[in-house]
Amino acid sequence: MTTTEAGGEVSVPSPRGGGGPVVEGPAVVGSLSPSRAGDFMTCPLLYRFRVIDRLPERPSPAAARGTLVHAVLERLYDLPAGGRTVGAALELLGPQWERLLAAEPELAGLFEDGEAGEADRSEWLGQARRMVERYFTLEDPRRLEPAERELFVETVLDSGLKLRGYIDRVDVAPSGDVRIVDYKTGTAPRADFEARALFQMKFYALVLWRLHGRVPRLLQLMYLGNGEVLRYEPEERDLLATERKVEALWQAIRRAMDSGEWRPRTSRLCDWCDHKERCPEFGGTPPPLPAVPVRRPSPADLEGSAVAAAARERDDL
Repeated sequence: MTTTEAGGEVSVPSPRGGGGPVVEGPAVVGSLSPSRAGDFMTCPLLYRFRVIDRLPERPSPAAARGTLVHAVLERLYDLPAGGRTVGAALELLGPQWERLLAAEPELAGLFEDGEAGEADRSEWLGQARRMVERYFTLEDPRRLEPAERELFVETVLDSGLKLRGYIDRVDVAPSGDVRIVDYKTGTAPRADFEARALFQMKFYALVLWRLHGRVPRLLQLMYLGNGEVLRYEPEERDLLATERKVEALWQAIRRAMDSGEWRPRTSRLCDWCDHKERCPEFGGTPPPLPAVPVRRPSPADLEGSAVAAAARERDDL
């Protein structure tokens, strides 16, 4: 994959709007993002709690740290190419954390008062610093000029299913080849879990392909937890298979909506679930389904907010 050098003029067409005639497409029957698709694959009951019931969840240190690191790496590319150094990136940590706290004051409750809480906060911030430093061992941001950062994309399939999501970074080479880059704040998965990790990236590639008619050249996952990079070159058949998968997922979601049956699926992730006490698998009772669906904010409501960043981070852990 040829990287886009700083100072280049190439760009990726933006789905945010622009000229040209409006083409009327199929009526939208529902929407799905990689996060919510992942929730349903993990546990249909978790999907219900997050999407149907909209139950609140406690902010977690890992998700907040991921949000912070993503914000730093996004703002890093606001600097002139020559100024994108390790020191400059680390200097962004404090201001970006203050910005997130201002947007989401409840994040201040992640750490207790007193010496113990301060020690936890110091260790948490140290981990964020190490992730930012590790990023510079994987690529040189002075030699890159991303076409897009934190790009919101959406498209409607022929079935009427709307696919939407945020892409951390899109690079476009002089040849026009597109690279989708995602920063991961966890560690690289074992080989037998790589397919799950790549699902999110193929989802994004499918959206861009349907929007612009060109299969992205490379999908790149950058694991800042241990400094590994996972690269995958998709083909059209990969994206067609991904489209079939998301359509099947949506049909399963619709069946659950129609029947009211949201079956729990246990896994090792249950130990970190905020809704464990409500789960029948652990002796709990889910709340009654709401008679009127809780209003969900639109992507435009969430774009650019700390809430959106935290939601995206569920794809990154």
